[in-house]
Amino acid sequence: MLILILGVALFWGAHFFKRLAPGTRADMGKNGRGAVAAALIVSILLMTVGYRMTDGPYWWGASPALKGINNLLVLVAFYLFAADGMKTRITSRLRHPQLTGFSLWAVAHLLVNGDLPSFILFGGLLLWALAEMVVINRAQPVWSPPAGPFPMKKEVMAIAGAFITLLVVGYVHSLLGYNPFGG
Repeated sequence: MLILILGVALFWGAHFFKRLAPGTRADMGKNGRGAVAAALIVSILLMTVGYRMTDGPYWWGASPALKGINNLLVLVAFYLFAADGMKTRITSRLRHPQLTGFSLWAVAHLLVNGDLPSFILFGGLLLWALAEMVVINRAQPVWSPPAGPFPMKKEVMAIAGAFITLLVVGYVHSLLGYNPFGG
């Protein structure tokens, strides 16, 4: 469990490093990007290894209904990631599309994984995304949303990309022994 907790803590620390220690981060210059990227890679490895080796209380499992809700939330999360990159219409109304999508992804995984390791991993990542939004909003209270035009082609591409990504990620999950589409 300690490895999992360290992974989540390092993920938080790497993301908040710039805000918690702006002088130190600025002094690192371009090398700081590499250090943060390395810390994030290590955090993901620690979270993966820690999650796979950790046992804990188990309260519920994935029912077909919860899997359906999970898949819908993950699809919306993938759409929000694509929409942010493509600056579709929703980005003019939603200040943090990627963090909102990440939050939906975490909630979706909490719905289908009712055990303590999942609460630490997905709950910790959900809390990070919510905290990140608060920190950004406080640091930059004024937000200028992207202005149009918002071509329909971009909307269709973002939706198609979300569906394709969901299918690919679902396939990879099934190869790892977690079938997100079946009962």
